[in-house]
Amino acid sequence: MSDLVVGLDVGTRKICTVIGEVRADDIFVVGVGIEPSQGMRKGVVNDMGQLTAAVAASVHKAEKSSGFDISRAFVSVAGGHIASINSRGVVGITGQRGVRVDDLEKAMEAARAIAIPHNREVLHIVPRSYSLDGQERVRSPIGMHGFRLEVETHIITASSTNLANLEQSVHAAGVTVDRFILNPLASGDAVLTDQEREMGVVIIDIGGGTTDLAIFIEGTVWHTAVIPVGGDLITSDITHWMHVPSDSAEAVKIRYGHAQAKAIDPLEMFRVEPFGDGIPVEVQRRELAEIIELRVAELFDMVKKEIKRSGYDGLLRAGAVLTGGCTQLEGIQQIAARELEFPVRMAKPERLTGMADALRSPAYSTSVGLLRLGLKLDPLVRSSLAESNSLPVSGLGRAIGGLFKRLLPDQDQ
Repeated sequence: MSDLVVGLDVGTRKICTVIGEVRADDIFVVGVGIEPSQGMRKGVVNDMGQLTAAVAASVHKAEKSSGFDISRAFVSVAGGHIASINSRGVVGITGQRGVRVDDLEKAMEAARAIAIPHNREVLHIVPRSYSLDGQERVRSPIGMHGFRLEVETHIITASSTNLANLEQSVHAAGVTVDRFILNPLASGDAVLTDQEREMGVVIIDIGGGTTDLAIFIEGTVWHTAVIPVGGDLITSDITHWMHVPSDSAEAVKIRYGHAQAKAIDPLEMFRVEPFGDGIPVEVQRRELAEIIELRVAELFDMVKKEIKRSGYDGLLRAGAVLTGGCTQLEGIQQIAARELEFPVRMAKPERLTGMADALRSPAYSTSVGLLRLGLKLDPLVRSSLAESNSLPVSGLGRAIGGLFKRLLPDQDQ
């Protein structure tokens, strides 16, 4: 098998390790390890010991199911510490020759030369478009003749401290981080169509602790953001309202939750066991839905404000694509469409084969997306299964070399 890679999705609610062979038409999954997350809150490490144990358990399950040893992986990252900025870089083209790859690299380096606080580091640098001698919106200038090349980039940064804590926790579980990949970029790679990327779309990945956004226009990333609010806030509301433990509230949300109160029969009831003497009580399901609807509407109002803040709200002709574990909540698509005021579709990973049954859910879009996007970002990543039953991956750490070449839209589009 060629192109066998490992993705490690470290979320607030779950840890998912996936081993897969990335092929032209699908991803052949050879191992999966899913473990409840511990030591994470809103995408940030708050207990390294607990997180390390959870990561180790997830990795062990994937190793056991696949028969391979895992030593390195592409790792997801999110959290309120994520920030982004747009920057331009300019380079001169000497002589009567066409633009070469090294010219693109120099332009990208010029764009990267911006002031970044000492406690932050570049996570991704993505080209949005090129211009050559004043000709704007050049998709790929390779081979074209000109004297002045400009690139407009989207630069994503993260807290150095938070990345170091996450990296150390993963490393303590016996896994080296080959590259951190922002959640919505991975999710977008797993669920968006080429047409959506071209027309303009926002992917909204709602997890337990965060809601991750990425806006794609003309085939590439134009804006990213992480809102430190997710499905756990709904669970917290249920906990306070029903006076039940968090685990019970989560179970109630999954089994009886609905984001659209008017869709629920006002006579429908269910029983729960609150704190105290343990006597079950009956609860009206519509009341539960009313509480959930208020919180979901608030969440999408925050998303709408972030989209407007980006300035690209008028360019999203394909609307929004929802994914992530929280989007399995019934009625959430209707509330999203109402609050965002444009088309909304639900998405989950497709084109999966092998041991993929557990991954065919919106909750695993990031997990699956890490595999293909990780390979795109680092075309050197390969595993030598003919030589060993382990999964060596070229160690580039957080390096971003070659990233811009892989995130550009296909030149033949």
